[in-house]
Amino acid sequence: MEIRNFVLNLLEIWRTHYRNRVFVKWVFEKFQFFRVSREGEMIGWSCFCWNRISDVSHPEPEPEPFHLPFPMPQWPEGGDFSKGRIRIGELEVLQVTKFQCIWNCNLSNEKGKGFSFYKPVGIPDGFFCLGHYGQCNIEPLRGFLLVAREIDSSKSDGPALLKPLNYVLLWSAEDHNGCGYFWLPCPPEGYKTMGFLITDTPEEPSLDEVRCVRADLTETCETHNLVLDTESEYSKPNFRVWDTRPCNRGMWCKGLSIGTFFCSTDDTSEDLSIACLKNLDMSMKAMPNLDQVHSLIKHYGPTVYFHPKEVYLPSSVPWFFKNGAALHKRGSSKSEPVDANGSNLPQGGENDGKYWIDLPHDDQKNLVRQGDLESAKLYVHVKPALGGTFTDIVMWVFCPFNGPATLKIGVASLAFNKVGRHIGDWEHFTLRVSNFTGELWRVYFSQHSGGVWVDAFDLEYVKGNRSIVYSSRNGHASFPHPGDYLQGSQKLGIGVRNDAARSDIFVDSSVKYEIVAAEYLGDGVVAEPGWLQYMREWGPTIVYNSRSELEKMIRFLPVNMRSSVENLFNKLPVELYGEEGPTGPKEKNNWVGDERS
Repeated sequence: MEIRNFVLNLLEIWRTHYRNRVFVKWVFEKFQFFRVSREGEMIGWSCFCWNRISDVSHPEPEPEPFHLPFPMPQWPEGGDFSKGRIRIGELEVLQVTKFQCIWNCNLSNEKGKGFSFYKPVGIPDGFFCLGHYGQCNIEPLRGFLLVAREIDSSKSDGPALLKPLNYVLLWSAEDHNGCGYFWLPCPPEGYKTMGFLITDTPEEPSLDEVRCVRADLTETCETHNLVLDTESEYSKPNFRVWDTRPCNRGMWCKGLSIGTFFCSTDDTSEDLSIACLKNLDMSMKAMPNLDQVHSLIKHYGPTVYFHPKEVYLPSSVPWFFKNGAALHKRGSSKSEPVDANGSNLPQGGENDGKYWIDLPHDDQKNLVRQGDLESAKLYVHVKPALGGTFTDIVMWVFCPFNGPATLKIGVASLAFNKVGRHIGDWEHFTLRVSNFTGELWRVYFSQHSGGVWVDAFDLEYVKGNRSIVYSSRNGHASFPHPGDYLQGSQKLGIGVRNDAARSDIFVDSSVKYEIVAAEYLGDGVVAEPGWLQYMREWGPTIVYNSRSELEKMIRFLPVNMRSSVENLFNKLPVELYGEEGPTGPKEKNNWVGDERS
């Protein structure tokens, strides 16, 4: 009876103060044994649940901001690199990384499954917010938002920035006793919205809270990583939140990532109602000059660790040529030695299949296969990314030979004799650096026919802010951590093994590197070596009789496993069945385009 009277008294207070968010939060924190509706009616005596999940008013601690292990140095002077602001035509943008949390919520009983949404704080006078930011709580706070101001108002097309006309409430957690409200700004005619806003009250945001951008200063964007998904039989309609990025990305593309999110109650994320900014000032003043590039590499250049059992090591390209690599031409029985710089290789054009490079056919063959660690270096291509707001430092590793693959079937590992081998192996990884601050943002790890971006907070570091890249045994794919990675079907447990581990076999790219291209710096600033213009194959085309080799392996398996393994052949990577001779860096899609992710 005492408990009943206490609850009734509490509900009377609730009826009066239920819109007081501080009071509501206090009630949920202190009294978790009943449920009430927004009108103050008692629903039941069970702990409140939404989507069979814990009460949204029990947030996890907000993510702590991430900082690189060591402070950044003072970069050499020159241009607008690391000056904090970048001009993109009629607008100047600034990167904000300080936030105020608006809504922090855990939608699962599992620890670390919460999420937080933020608004930027400390915006300088004259700059305006374009949208808000959101991320999962399992990660450190590592986002950014671009804020903008107009610096050229002489255009006859109208102001670059305008207030929205009003807002549309897309979704709220109000019906679930939450306090998150997602608003879409409605732009004036001829303007675009850059991002959504979130509030912790049902009142519509102020029109001064955000700005819309004139349409000709914007580009289309697309969703990327899923931030939040409320899909459940208990949550209708479903609500999803993604981060965004420009649709067109690459060395000369103009779209900027703003850092905002897109949200929808539909099952798809097509035809976005928001856009991203466009850089109309392609002078690249915020890109690093050559001295700054060298400083960035010396500060961030990773150490590449090879597997302790690696046999096929990298070398420099000149070492490969000096030790007998020869140029072959289709239809000719003779080969031609290649000079150290590759100046006598066919230059430019496209891969027409008429030429290829092969190993020497004498006693040098086995020596060249094993590479030469002492001569090895990283070949660096520096290029703009995301409309010149970031710099991509692409580091290419050359190995004269790629070793045979090892097939994993369940707990069994079966080493091939020939399948997977090829001559002239080019692999790479990419450092993405913010041109606002000079800070390392993330690293791309190329892995055969794909790869993955890894944020700076999830890297391993050695010697200050220099990260670690693990090169897999025989195949030389790049990974951020040691381990046995499977290229194939994780679910079925079948594929090619990629074993990565630390050893005393390594190349320090902060010291052993050569910048071979940086087109944005202009002609003649970086002298491109002759071999970089060779667009043909660095090794002969090889066709494997992998089926025959696999069938030989199957004979050694238990009888009850054989039929199952045979049915899984179609799940194997295409590399097992044959491979054209690999081409050089300039023939790869990512030379001009963005990384595949």
